[in-house]
Parts: sequence; C-alpha cells; structure tokens
Amino acid sequence: MTSPRRTFALAAAAFAALAAVGPTTALAQEFPTKAVRIVTPFPAGAGPEAVLRIVAEKLQKKWGKPVIVENKPGANGFIAIDSFKRAAADGHDLIQLDNVHLVAYPHLFKKLPYDPVKDFDPIAPLFRTYFFVGVGAGSKYKTVGDIVADAKARPGQLNYGSWSVGNPVHLGSALLEAMTGTEMQHVIYKETSMLYTGVANGELNWSLGSLATAGPLQKSGKIKFIAVTGPKRHPAFPDLPTVAESGGPAGYEVTGWTTIAAPKGLPPAIADKIQKDIEAVLAEPDLKERYATFGYETFPVTRAQFAQTIAQQSAVYADVIKRAKASLD
Repeated sequence: MTSPRRTFALAAAAFAALAAVGPTTALAQEFPTKAVRIVTPFPAGAGPEAVLRIVAEKLQKKWGKPVIVENKPGANGFIAIDSFKRAAADGHDLIQLDNVHLVAYPHLFKKLPYDPVKDFDPIAPLFRTYFFVGVGAGSKYKTVGDIVADAKARPGQLNYGSWSVGNPVHLGSALLEAMTGTEMQHVIYKETSMLYTGVANGELNWSLGSLATAGPLQKSGKIKFIAVTGPKRHPAFPDLPTVAESGGPAGYEVTGWTTIAAPKGLPPAIADKIQKDIEAVLAEPDLKERYATFGYETFPVTRAQFAQTIAQQSAVYADVIKRAKASLD
C-alpha cells in the first residue's frame, strides 16, 4: 500500500512536471501570436520562391495571422541569413534554405558567416526535385554509359555546365565524375537560359537540368533527356531510364531541395506545431498539382530523418568538393 506521504510526493512531482511543460505547450497551441516572417535568399519569381509563396499563403489561412515572404537575394544567401540571425528567436521569424546552404557551402568556404548546425533547425522540407541528364537533340550520346565511355577515352575533353561553383548541378556532375573515375571540364554560364542553349547548340556535351530550367528546351525538341538522377523513374517520363539503367553508376542520385528552418533552440512544442502545419499544407491536393508544374515533389519526413539526410549529403559532397578542388574563398 502506498503511504499518504509517498502519494503526496508523487502528486507534487507530477504537478511540477505539468507546470514545467504547461507554458510551452500553451505557447505552441497559441502560435503564432503575431505576423510570421519567412526570409528567402531567392529572388521574386524563382521556382523555390514561388513555391514558398504558395505555402505561405496557405499557412496564413491556417494560422489566421499574416505570413510575410521577404526576399533578400544575393551574396550566396548570406544577406538573407544575416537578416534571419538578427531576428526574433521565438519562431515568428523563419528562413528558407536550400541544400547548397546546408550541405555544400560548409565545404566550399573556409569561413562561413553562419554555422549550419548551430544556427538553424530545419523544420520541414518544402520540396525535392530530381535532375535530368540532358544532351543536344543531335547528340551522339544515347545513354549515360555513352558519356562515361567517351570521357574515359578522352580524359578532360568532354564538358558539362552549370551557373556557378557549388550548386547542385555542378556538384551532381562532379559526383558522376567521382563515381566513374572520369575527368571533364566544368563550364560556368551567367544564366541558366544560356547554359541550356549551350547544350542545345553543342557547346556543351551534356548538363544536368530540372524541368523548370531545362524543360522548356526539352519540350521544344532542342534538348533530349537521356536519364533521370533519381532512384526510380520520373512519373512524368515513365519511359526514361534512371542513370543506373542508362549505363551509369549504381546508387547515383542528385536532388535539389529547400526547407523552412527555425532558429536553433526553438521549444520543441512550437517546432512540432510549425512542422505539423506545414505538412498539412503540403498534403493538400491542389498544392501537389501546382508543384507538378515546377517538377517538384513533397517528401514528408521526421526532423530526425531529415537531419540524417542532411548529414549524409554533407558527407558525400565533402568528398566530391575535395576531389574537384572546388572553393569559393
């Protein structure tokens, strides 16, 4: 039989625990209590920014509070990140980041104006997109295996393109080099339109591209896709093989993604609510239809699973960047 004193002690402990948890839970239930600002490093009209505005509009309806998207492009996203770091840390100021900020820049810069682990808590990924291996319509390359074989036969003579050092297209192409033991030239273009025109007219042997960037020239017949960089075939191109099916290396996968991140140290209950509400919005049928126009897809994961994905991609790109001797300092 439990003594009255022990019963009292247990009740007191339970009350203390509830008292400690109560305020945070209540705050989470009430969140947001004012306007929410989401800073984005992407310019107005860019695919990732357009998706963010769609999500923000739906969150505004769900929360009953203004959700303001604030564009701060430039300087590799550092302007947006600096603005975010100076803002409130209660969850009412959030930021959109992509995989470059979290898994590539830490290995491309010797000194960053942020710590990807200590400054951010990635709450929920907004979208994921896979890339396509594109070649000119009249290219002799029919498969990824053809590109690899030619690159091995002519070291350093084939080229591929992207719009900067360290973006997913550049690093994804360098990953193919690393996995196949080949060496090719990386050509940088100022604009994506110039890049894929270069593929179409034969200036470039090949390039990775998304539906949003390379899709228009693919639809017009000036570029042809020979493989997709995902683990399975793309639903919009069921007859298009994966890189592995096209004679490339097994396990080759290149994705681009963005996430909404909160300040590190946000109370778990509030972070959980933000994640739950974002996931509810992303599950709405009309949003998935709008995503499809960009070639994007949702991929709901727990924060622990997402953190593991970030860590794994960071390790892969660390090796790729070291091999490519890429640097942005």
